[in-house]
Amino acid sequence: MPETPLPDDPAPVRLGYHGSAGVAARIVEIAGHDPAAVRFVPYDIADPFDGLRRGELDVMIVKFGLREPDLVTSRILTYDARAAVVAAGHPLADRASVSVEDLADRDLFDCPGKLPGYVWDEVVPRHTPAGRPLRRRHQVTEIPTMMRLVAEEGAVHLSLVSLTEVAPPAVRIVPVPDLPPAPVTLAWPRGRDLPPHVARFITSAEAGASR
Repeated sequence: MPETPLPDDPAPVRLGYHGSAGVAARIVEIAGHDPAAVRFVPYDIADPFDGLRRGELDVMIVKFGLREPDLVTSRILTYDARAAVVAAGHPLADRASVSVEDLADRDLFDCPGKLPGYVWDEVVPRHTPAGRPLRRRHQVTEIPTMMRLVAEEGAVHLSLVSLTEVAPPAVRIVPVPDLPPAPVTLAWPRGRDLPPHVARFITSAEAGASR
C-alpha cells in the first residue's frame, strides 16, 4: 500500500528526472510512496544538477556513477538496460538485439552541455570492449531533437531501454546486452538539511530496493 503523506508534509517531493518518467514512477513505487505526493520535474541534461543546486528540486534521479563533491547519492535502487536508438528503417532496427561492436562504424552523440564527461564516458564509451573507437559526432541537448536526427538523418544514439516510452513511431529502441545496465540512484545536495518528508522518501526508496 502506498504510504499516506503525514500531516507535517508541507509539499510534494520535487523529484527530478530526465528521459523516461516511467523510471521515476518506478522509484516512487519502490519507495511505496503515494504518487500524488510527488511532483515529477523534468531536468535539462545539458545542465543536469542546476535545479538541485539552486533548491528547485528536492532530489533527482541519476544514472551511472556520480562523482560530484557537493552531491550525495543513494544506494542503487534499480537498473536501466542499455539500448541503441535507431530509425525504423535502419539496418539494425529489426534485430532483437545488437552488440556495441555493431555501433563502431556509426555516428553517435557527443556529451551534451555541462553533463560531466565521466558520466558520458559510461553512456557512450570512447571504445568498444574490443577496443574499437566509438565516433561521438552529433551535438544535441534535447530528446526530441535527438529523435529527429535519428529518424531523419540516420544518426544512432547509444542510450537506455527506458527511452522506449518516449520514442516516436519512426524510431526503434534495440537492446544492447553486451554493455552493463545503468545503475539508477537518487541524488541530493551534500550538507543541506532535507525536509522530513523528503528524507522519508529517500529512506523508503532505499528500504524498498533492499527487499
